[in-house]
Amino acid sequence: MSSIRRAGPSVRWAAALLGAALTLLPAEATSQDAPPGTDIFLARISGQGADLSIGPARNVTNRAGYDNQPFFLPDGSGILFTAIDEAGQADVWRYDIAEDRVVRVTDTAPESEYSPTPLPDGSGFSAVRVEADSTQRLWRFDMDGSSPRVLLPGVAPVGYHAWADDRTLVLFVLGQPATLQVADVATGVARVEHRDIGRSLQRIPGEEAVSFVDRAENGDTWISRWWRRSIEPLVPALDNGDFHAWTPDGTVLMASGSTIHAWRPDFGAETWRPIGGVADQEAIVSRLAVSPDGQWIAIVGELPGG
Repeated sequence: MSSIRRAGPSVRWAAALLGAALTLLPAEATSQDAPPGTDIFLARISGQGADLSIGPARNVTNRAGYDNQPFFLPDGSGILFTAIDEAGQADVWRYDIAEDRVVRVTDTAPESEYSPTPLPDGSGFSAVRVEADSTQRLWRFDMDGSSPRVLLPGVAPVGYHAWADDRTLVLFVLGQPATLQVADVATGVARVEHRDIGRSLQRIPGEEAVSFVDRAENGDTWISRWWRRSIEPLVPALDNGDFHAWTPDGTVLMASGSTIHAWRPDFGAETWRPIGGVADQEAIVSRLAVSPDGQWIAIVGELPGG
């Protein structure tokens, strides 16, 4: 088990791990390199549009090792995430906000789970499972981690995913280059709709559409919108990054270093505006997730020496 970095939340981890050997590496699982040490920070969001701001960020995992890929529960009460250790085993955990504690959800060695994402009907979650033979497919679980079953038997290797509606999945499928594929859960059939995309796939609030980072042949990167077989560029990606998230009012968030920026079509010439971050923690920010009610943001930060 990885060593604990600091007091506080580490006590929650110690308690959660009693009686279960945590083999905590990531949905970056296709990489042969060890994953970076990352923590998940939680902060309040206030305001909307041009008045949007992020309050002080608190480290809620606070553990040496990989804690990453957060996604809020439908009611906003907690976060599903993936935790990994140096042995390579990845499982799904849950952080409960009100109780300020972590709870293990899956325990499936030698199989691993990544990118837990609540199902559209709230009955469970989907996750990328690295199976015993290293096949990467999309699976479905009940909210307590039980009743696993494969969702798209013939589609692999899946790296990331997002639900456009209750039966349509938008997938990042590994390859040279990676492709954006759209699958119908009822039929299990997937079709390639775009090539050379980034890893972050995000449902756009209020739409049956998904955003992704589009890598143009000239080297430019754009956040683009997929909807019903059409693709529309929205805004140049900040620092050619991948990871972004949406607030319920239609604002896109991306990070540069330790600062989070926002974009809306009505910002005009001032494309990206800084709104906060985890600068006081000296963390480099990557993934972001926003709660369905827009009150909370989960921020993945890589700390120096993490």
